[in-house]
Amino acid sequence: MAFRNKRKDEEHLAPALEEKKILDVDASMQGSMVFRDPVNLRINGKFEGTLDTKGSLTIGEKAEVQANIIGEDIIIAGKVLGNVTSSNSLALTATAHLEGDIRTPSLSIAQGAVFQGKCQMESRKDQRVSSATMQQAVMSVEELAKYLEVDSASVLDWAKNGRIPAQKEGSSWRFDRNKIDIWIASEKIK
Repeated sequence: MAFRNKRKDEEHLAPALEEKKILDVDASMQGSMVFRDPVNLRINGKFEGTLDTKGSLTIGEKAEVQANIIGEDIIIAGKVLGNVTSSNSLALTATAHLEGDIRTPSLSIAQGAVFQGKCQMESRKDQRVSSATMQQAVMSVEELAKYLEVDSASVLDWAKNGRIPAQKEGSSWRFDRNKIDIWIASEKIK
């Protein structure tokens, strides 16, 4: 009986413990951050890559983020270059600067915020977002060659010579579609 009571007490404490999961990032980071459990994440430094979070995400005033972001409740006060998908709410404070497309059921933009992109408002029921969506944003050499309508050898040559935004993972190259689209828009293709 004592074991059962203790277990019930632990179950009661679990929500309180989850609320206290706070991660404050005040550094330069690169890569993919994926959170399967709810967390209160705050980014204050530089981040480049992909973010897939549960819980709340805050991009601080001095933060510079180049990433596609998927989350539940998102507040942006700094600079974000990338698409943002929120399943609950997205708020841009007066100091926010967002260049990218938005998908969210609830949007708040404060006076003074800068937003360049498209916005799609969806009901919470219709929205189906997962890390699989983010995986589609990362392309292989063959996928990028097809996307750019060039041969794979050209893509490999550009990657090896630093002429295209690329990331080497082991022996293979990976390409972030958002960065490729920016690269195309800046007319760096020769």
